[in-house]
Amino acid sequence: LERRSRVEPSLIIITLSLYFCLSVLLQALCQLYFDPDMERKNVAQKWLTQAQASAQAWQFCWALLSPDKLPEVQFFGASTLHTKISRHWNDLPTDQHESLRMQLLSHILRFSSGPKMVLTRLCVALASMALNLIPQAWSQPVADLVRAFQPQKPDSEGGSGTEVSQDPHAHCLALLELLTVLPEEFQSSRLIQARRTQLREALAGEWTVMCPMLRQLLQSQDSTNQVKEKVLRCLSSWVGLDVPLGESHELVQDCFTALSNPELFDTAVETIVSAISQPDCQRYIDALLNLTPLVLGLHDQLKTAAQDGDMETSHGICRIAVAMGETHSRVLLEQVDHWQEYLALVNMILFCTGIPGHYPVSETTSSLTLTFWYTLQDDILSFEEEKQEVYLQIYRPVYFQLVDVLLHKSHYPSQEEYDSWSSDDREQFRIYRVDISDTLMYVYEMLGAELLSNLYDRLGRQLMDPQQSAVWQDTEALLFGFQSIAETIDVNYSDVIPGLIALIPRVNISNVMLADTVMYTIGSLAEWLADHPVMLGGILPMVLQGLEKAELSVSSVSTLKRICRECRHDLDVLVKEIHKSSQCMWLMQALGFLLSALPVDEILGRLHSLIAPHVQQLDTLAQQEPNPTNKQSIIHVLGMLSSLFTTLDINTQADGLEGAASPRRTPSQTTHNPVVVVLQQVFTLIQSVLSKWLDDSEVVEAVCGVFDKSVRTLLHDFGPMVAQLTEMLGQIYSAFPQASALDLARQLVHIFAGEEHHIAKIKTLIEVLTSTTLTIFQQGPRDHPDIAESFMYLHAQILKRKPDLYLSDQLDMKALFYCGVLSLKFPETPTVKAASLFFTELLPRCKDMPSLGEVLQRDGKLLTETILQAVGGGSPRNLTEHFSDVLLSLNRHCPALLSQWMKETLQTPGFPSTQVSTEQKHTFIQQLVREQTNKRRVKDIVKEFSLLCRGLQGSGYSDF
Repeated sequence: LERRSRVEPSLIIITLSLYFCLSVLLQALCQLYFDPDMERKNVAQKWLTQAQASAQAWQFCWALLSPDKLPEVQFFGASTLHTKISRHWNDLPTDQHESLRMQLLSHILRFSSGPKMVLTRLCVALASMALNLIPQAWSQPVADLVRAFQPQKPDSEGGSGTEVSQDPHAHCLALLELLTVLPEEFQSSRLIQARRTQLREALAGEWTVMCPMLRQLLQSQDSTNQVKEKVLRCLSSWVGLDVPLGESHELVQDCFTALSNPELFDTAVETIVSAISQPDCQRYIDALLNLTPLVLGLHDQLKTAAQDGDMETSHGICRIAVAMGETHSRVLLEQVDHWQEYLALVNMILFCTGIPGHYPVSETTSSLTLTFWYTLQDDILSFEEEKQEVYLQIYRPVYFQLVDVLLHKSHYPSQEEYDSWSSDDREQFRIYRVDISDTLMYVYEMLGAELLSNLYDRLGRQLMDPQQSAVWQDTEALLFGFQSIAETIDVNYSDVIPGLIALIPRVNISNVMLADTVMYTIGSLAEWLADHPVMLGGILPMVLQGLEKAELSVSSVSTLKRICRECRHDLDVLVKEIHKSSQCMWLMQALGFLLSALPVDEILGRLHSLIAPHVQQLDTLAQQEPNPTNKQSIIHVLGMLSSLFTTLDINTQADGLEGAASPRRTPSQTTHNPVVVVLQQVFTLIQSVLSKWLDDSEVVEAVCGVFDKSVRTLLHDFGPMVAQLTEMLGQIYSAFPQASALDLARQLVHIFAGEEHHIAKIKTLIEVLTSTTLTIFQQGPRDHPDIAESFMYLHAQILKRKPDLYLSDQLDMKALFYCGVLSLKFPETPTVKAASLFFTELLPRCKDMPSLGEVLQRDGKLLTETILQAVGGGSPRNLTEHFSDVLLSLNRHCPALLSQWMKETLQTPGFPSTQVSTEQKHTFIQQLVREQTNKRRVKDIVKEFSLLCRGLQGSGYSDF
């Protein structure tokens, strides 16, 4: 055997493929599991795969299951059995079916005490066999299996003669394992629809045998926790077959007793939620009504858990209550004789919504309930008017309580506590508040104007009472409620808005989080302010005050933009503020909105008078020798121009002021857009600035920013500048490559790649940029992640908008592909995201473009290997989602090749991680290749594999 291992690998395969004797199998398995030589491992794996597919596998698998063999060998034997039964069933003569079944049963009994991995594979093999025989050749599988696992004398037939274990406990666990994997194997098997329907009906028919046995085991005092947990998991598995709740509700009721056992609590929750979440349950009203008191009976346990800070228990009970209330809200609402019970359930869920603690740090339960309130409201409002009135009388008070609860839950903690939170906790809390905001907006449909009046009255009392207003969180929560509703609901006719506008200046915005909410609330009322411009004078100073604080820049600028957009004709005051404010950039944006509202023939004159002082300053600076002071002044002037051009759009109408029927105001064919006219006039000056600052990335970025903001705003009106700008960009990048030039080129491709009179210039620019960037990649791109990111985004845009550019002989397809692979290896998230987008745009084009197809055929395996290495631990976990996008695209557009590349790559032992077994790799490949459309499913599959590779599965990290 040792001499064989020194022969050339190809000769080993040829030699060994001639026969599959036991000694050679054992040698190959030993080589696969224990040989440190990777080449010999690969040879062994290829040969063992051939062995599993051979006819002799039906015989040698039993020898591998002998008690004297290592667990790894036994596992391979059990896996071989499953492979033969699931893939080569038709190769087995019918007269051998009974013998095989008896052998399998005998071995399952023999391995009932372990090893667990071997037992499970044997159970899966028997389950697969059952699916081939039911119902024609095996009419009562469950009854037969239960009988087979009763205490009995050793059966020498069909076995190896070894005495079967007589441990009843182990036999019971083995039977439950077998019954659990039977529906799971059905769900994962590839079956034609007719056969799937036939099997589902046959298996569901077996439930009448299963259910009493599971009930007996769950109720028996002799059953260990291990057995009871298996019963619960078995029920969950069978629920997936849509077994009728009418036939299983007593067993589900029994599951509630397990909730008092800490060791069974989590599994019992999963089982109950699975059982009552099936939509088909709604047909069994009596069963649901019998289960409702059991859910209500958990309320005391829920309260105790909430008081003790036991998040796991409160979370689990809440899941049960929400599953019952949300899945069956309409059915339970219609049971008018039981309205008090359902109201009690609704109040129990309301308790869960208001559970003590701050989400997500000291509680994680309340977020589970938010979709329930949508569902209940939709169901109530869907009834005919007479019924609806009755339900509204009962449930409107509950929804007013809900508003109080939601506002309380939206409270920020103290500043000190909030500062101690992790960035992830803060982000989760932000998303949670967004969900609360959506819920409040939805609740307004049920409570109407009375809700706004309620909020306004409370806000007024707070702001008038110094002691109450000292608690800033209370004020912030009420404004947050107003903003949530005003953001999407038309409040223009609400009689409380004038009072609210008058109250807002009374708010002390010294706290940043309160100030942010004040700004966003003002922004949400911008349309109302447009109809009532007299109120601007009291509000605008608060917004301008916010501009002076860096921490409020996002909210105050957003609010100012909304006010400018809605109230542009009433903001001449801004022009007077331009020279007095330190926030010139933001005021320039406001002036852009103002200028946009003027007649086209007036804009150019106003524009010249506005920017003339700044252009003169730039001209003076361009003539001076470079120094740090000049640099900052140049960047400041260019930034002001960028800010102005961001919002100066003559094609944007002031909606609501000029009417929806206003014609589009475009310049005539002989007249250029005013911004283009100004850019053409200052183009030579900008070139002069660049001639002295070409090697300074900040100045170049500021110059590109002027054109980038202009092209984004003007779109096709920017056309007259394309020829000049593409030539200048090529010169800038060739001399000193910088990411900002690539980003600007991407905008030009996005807007103008489809226009024939611009495509030649853009094509030349792309060739220059690509050639220069390939040189950077050849020299080592690691120090330029920004260039790699922008380069990938540029080519993704080209592939999306104008893939014909890839027909150019000047573009090296192989080099571009390799640049993408290198970029996937960067640790920076933006670069990996850009490279992933590049490949998701490239792969669909490979079939239509031979040059790309050839590169994919040649280097696709390298791409696959790079992604798998990254997923397996080579890159940070937060990048996994982007890699899953590329794998999904590969599977959509070249599934056979991807399957081949994955098998070849993952067969290497230890790749991409020593934490994953060959079986887990095989499962990963199978799961992935069958998903060609479901992006979310692919993401979950890749994430799960990544956690396995990193040894994090089940560690708690999978939730983050």
